[in-house]
Amino acid sequence: MLDHPLAGLLREAAAGRFPAADGDWRRVPPWRPGLEAVVAFTGHAVLAVADDVTDERLCGLGVDGYGGAHDPRVVTALAGPDGWVDSLDALLVARGSGAGGSLVARLDLRTHPRVAFAAALRGDLRVLGYPDGASVAVLGTGVGGLTELSVELEPEGRGRGAGTALARDALAAVPAGELVVAAVAPGNAASLRALLAAGFAPVASLQLFRR
Repeated sequence: MLDHPLAGLLREAAAGRFPAADGDWRRVPPWRPGLEAVVAFTGHAVLAVADDVTDERLCGLGVDGYGGAHDPRVVTALAGPDGWVDSLDALLVARGSGAGGSLVARLDLRTHPRVAFAAALRGDLRVLGYPDGASVAVLGTGVGGLTELSVELEPEGRGRGAGTALARDALAAVPAGELVVAAVAPGNAASLRALLAAGFAPVASLQLFRR
C-alpha cells in the first residue's frame, strides 16, 4: 500500500530532510475518515483536511507556515461549534528496535482510559503491558497511517525512569527500523522527557480535530 503523503514527509523528517522553511503550506487528504489535522514543521505547514475545505477558505483563515496554521481560530473555524479539538501536541519520531522486550499482550487493559482514547483515533491496536501492574503501552495505526505509540504509567510506578523504560520496551515490540510516532502535549513535561530519553526526536507539531 502506498504511503499517505504525511507518512512520507515524516519519514523524510526522521532522516533529517525537512520541508523547506518557506512559510508555505500544503494540503493532504485525511488518513482516517472523519479525523482531520494540522501539522506544522519548521516554517512549513500541512493540513490534512477534506475536499470540501477550499484553499480560498484556508487562505482566508490566515493559514501559513509561520504559525498561522496553528492559530486557534483556524482549527475552531474548521471544527465548527460542535466539533472536537484535541490539544496541540509535539510530534516525535523514533525507530522500532525489534529487540522483543518484556511487554506482553494485556487484553485486560483494553478498558483503560488511555486505550479507549487511542481506539477513537487509531486502528489495529495492540495493548501491551508488563505481566504485572497497570502500566500500558498502546501501539496502533495512527498519524499518517504510521505506527503510533502512547503510554501511561500506573501512579505508583511513576518516577525513577519508569516512563523511559516503558517507551523503550514498546519500541522493542516494533520491528527494527520501523518508524514510530508519538504525540505529547508540551506541558506534559514528564512524558516529553521520558520519550526524549527513550530515543524519540521532535519533528513537528500536531493538532487533531473532528467536525
